[in-house]
Amino acid sequence: MDYRNVIIQPIITEKATGLKEQNKYFFKVDKRANKVLVSAAVERLYAVRVIDCNIINVRGKKKRVRYKEGFTSGYKKAIVTLKKGDSLPFFENV
Repeated sequence: MDYRNVIIQPIITEKATGLKEQNKYFFKVDKRANKVLVSAAVERLYAVRVIDCNIINVRGKKKRVRYKEGFTSGYKKAIVTLKKGDSLPFFENV
C-alpha cells in the first residue's frame, strides 16, 4: 500500500484540539492500515518523528430515515503521538 493512500483525512474535533497540547493528532485512515503503515506515512508526509500510534475501529451509528433503518459507514481512526517540539501545520490554526 502506498503511504499517500494510508491517511484519508485529519479529524479536527473538540477532543482532538484538546489533545494537541500532548502532541496527539487524530487521522481517519484506510481500513487495511496498521500501526506501522500509519506511523511511516505520517513521518514521510509531514517530516515529523512519530513516538506512538494507536488504532481504533469506529463502528457506524444506527440511523433511521422515515421507516427504513440503516447504519452509517464505519471507519478506522489513528491517534498519533509526535516527538516533543514537532507539530502539524494544519492543526495550528484551529
